Amino acid sequence: MHRPERPNGDAFALTHGAGSNLRAPLLVHMAEALEEAGYVVLRYDLPFRVQRPKGPPFPAQAVRDREGVVKAIEALRQETKGRVFAGGHSYGGRQSAMAAAERAGMAGALLLFSYPLHPPGKPAQKRTAFFGDLRIPVLFVHGTSDPFGSLEELREAMALIPAPTDLLAVEGAGHDLKRAAGLSADVLARLHALVG
Repeated sequence: MHRPERPNGDAFALTHGAGSNLRAPLLVHMAEALEEAGYVVLRYDLPFRVQRPKGPPFPAQAVRDREGVVKAIEALRQETKGRVFAGGHSYGGRQSAMAAAERAGMAGALLLFSYPLHPPGKPAQKRTAFFGDLRIPVLFVHGTSDPFGSLEELREAMALIPAPTDLLAVEGAGHDLKRAAGLSADVLARLHALVG
């Protein structure tokens, strides 16, 4: 839990990708930047990672991971009276978005790093069936060399979302978004423009 010295009243729940955990450098860096901007931030492990310290999630247990997203947001609602936003990297962002589509009003907006639009090399297997059910603003942060989806594919998918969206492209970055470390100011500026 990151608690800012000067809270702005809002909070963020951030979670990790399939091969990582709450200590992922991208999450730590973003949580610190959000904390500095006044947000209470909860970095958390999804249930599959709590269950096993290594290894990928099991698709059959993704519902449990979405329940973990909901529980993290409920915990944050005890910490702040303002808006609660959700987000994560890759699998964690996907589960956060799916939970938000399933539960209207769960979060005020989504911050999705390297959304896994499709498996690498399988562009026909889109993971966007629920995008039409998203009714909250979504900021995508995506590398120009991400094998899980090109910027063009992502822009097409964003058009399916009936709410405000934005895309911050990270030049030369792959799925790990290592080059995004210096972009926290841009992420915050775009987020503020999207949610007010």
